Amino acid sequence: MREPACTDVSAVRSGRRRALVPLRGLAPLRDLVWRVERATPPDRDRAIDALRALAIGGVVLGHWLVTALVLDSGAIRVASPLRYMPRLAPATWLFQTLAVFFLVGGYAAARSWGASAGTYRQWLGARLARLSRPVGVVLAVWSVTVAGMLAAGADNVTVTRLVKLVLSPMWFLVVFAVLTAATPLVARLHPMWPLVTVAVIDLVRYGVGGPSWVGAVSVLAGWLVPYCLGVAWARGALRSRTAGWVLLVGGAVGAVGLVLGAGYPAAMVGVPGAPVSNLDPPTLAAVFFGLAQCGAALLLLGPLRRALRRPVVWAAVALVNLSAMTIFLWHQSAMILVTALGLLAGEALPGLHTVPDGPAWVLARLGWVPVFGLALAACWVAFHARERAPSRKRRLANA
Repeated sequence: MREPACTDVSAVRSGRRRALVPLRGLAPLRDLVWRVERATPPDRDRAIDALRALAIGGVVLGHWLVTALVLDSGAIRVASPLRYMPRLAPATWLFQTLAVFFLVGGYAAARSWGASAGTYRQWLGARLARLSRPVGVVLAVWSVTVAGMLAAGADNVTVTRLVKLVLSPMWFLVVFAVLTAATPLVARLHPMWPLVTVAVIDLVRYGVGGPSWVGAVSVLAGWLVPYCLGVAWARGALRSRTAGWVLLVGGAVGAVGLVLGAGYPAAMVGVPGAPVSNLDPPTLAAVFFGLAQCGAALLLLGPLRRALRRPVVWAAVALVNLSAMTIFLWHQSAMILVTALGLLAGEALPGLHTVPDGPAWVLARLGWVPVFGLALAACWVAFHARERAPSRKRRLANA
């Protein structure tokens, strides 16, 4: 009997098979969808992977929409539309999704630690290997790129700015690695403690004019809050919809109250030239905003699980998860690549090289987003294999 292109799992178990989507003429895609569906363990919670994919997608789109590389007297400088159009700040609440990533990261790490049959060292090595391998590739490629640019006579300031743009997102990986290593200890920590720590740090910095370096504590404490929630979730807490609504409403009220009543920035991302950033380091407003995101993520679990019963949808989510770090690490390079190729046109292209100072720039930039996506796809083809772990380590990581 000829195997169908794509089959519902429940139909297979009952001996009945039916086509789920019309994929005639798309045999490779049909076969890929079917392979992903068959390879997925029946007890895997697909909604967790969907949340991770949404978090990565939000970060990528956010960076592409709020980062402009402007030609200025022969050099390139980094600008943000949020500086010229501050009314766009509320839009950052849709794309700053790091709290969801830390929530899912804490959940996955706690689950894998609880199921690990190896030692702590083996478990941690397997968890961190997926982060370190793709990072090494980015550093190697950009080392060669920088050498070539300097040899070709590129402006030192431009090279420095581009390298900083590529490397700046990696701070998140350092924090994530530290929190992952602390997972067995985090399991004993209530999320309220790191939240209070951030509040105290903000009071010292902004309330009594303390030194700015104390904010380094908030870099870990701020992201420890959603990570703690993820660990608690893995241990059986936060299972009710009430918990999701409490986090969503409480976090949203707290964030809005701090923005309107305490003078915190409305933008949940950094804005060049702004005196205060909600992300560098995370402020109490950013932490409350993260709580709201975590609540929304918990409330989305049901709808996501229903949607992911469709093998085509699940295959897309699974492929993003298999390449999450590759997508995260190369999305800025993809934008830089398109910007550099655009220079071949001989003039500044709207939305690509021009100052982000009006609605016309926003519309033009939206048109460039699919082009960035194609460039990122090319990077994925070239480098995603470095993210795959050997089978023995995959079992230990149990990601």
